[in-house]
Amino acid sequence: MAQFIKKAALLLFTQECTREYLDKFNFFHVACFKATLSKLLGVTIIGGSLLVKVPQIVKILKNKSGEGINVFSVLLDLFAITAMLSYSFMRGFPFSAWGDAVFLGIQTLIIAVLVMHYNGDTAKATAFLSAYLAVLFTANSGLTPIHILWACQAMNIPIVLISKFSQAYTNYSNGHTGQLSAATCFMLFFGSFVRIFTSIQETGDAAMITMYMCSTLANGVIVAQLLHYWNVGVKSKEKIKKKE
Repeated sequence: MAQFIKKAALLLFTQECTREYLDKFNFFHVACFKATLSKLLGVTIIGGSLLVKVPQIVKILKNKSGEGINVFSVLLDLFAITAMLSYSFMRGFPFSAWGDAVFLGIQTLIIAVLVMHYNGDTAKATAFLSAYLAVLFTANSGLTPIHILWACQAMNIPIVLISKFSQAYTNYSNGHTGQLSAATCFMLFFGSFVRIFTSIQETGDAAMITMYMCSTLANGVIVAQLLHYWNVGVKSKEKIKKKE
């Protein structure tokens, strides 16, 4: 029984922390507390990532429209997620440090295909899906040198900023946030914020840490716009009701 508990504990604790907690009963080990907190946060983020962009997908399907969604921004976001996923996978980082990228990538791909489809580019959407799957296989099969994956990961910093600020500019130009899902945007903001800590703890990779810091900043801008335009929308509806 004790051996089973130790094996189960390794899913959340490192071997060193398992010894500190289960053998020495040292529950106040600072380094292990940070490592365990990071692991728990990572697992929580992965769990949340299963649904983080589902509200956005549902909103597009329900309205049969991709209005207000910047396709260029979505594609850049997909590139950033894919680069980070492939780099982390090939470097052998713990799954808890990057597992959410798997589910975010799938959902972002669905959004990209749906937006293209509802914009009248179904053939382009099909071709893009095929090309993306081929690139994903190549990046994660060992055929792509690790230094190229590192370069793609490093490119994520400007790409994330360009992606999010392109969407922010679209929101500003339209004067509204269109089909953007508030739930998705808020979850992306908090997820990227927490990922700063987990990346420091579990990878120590400067490129990943900087990327998540930039992502948090950019996602924060989108969230601020959602709040601003929501208030504007509420005030407009109140004015219309008063006139009636």
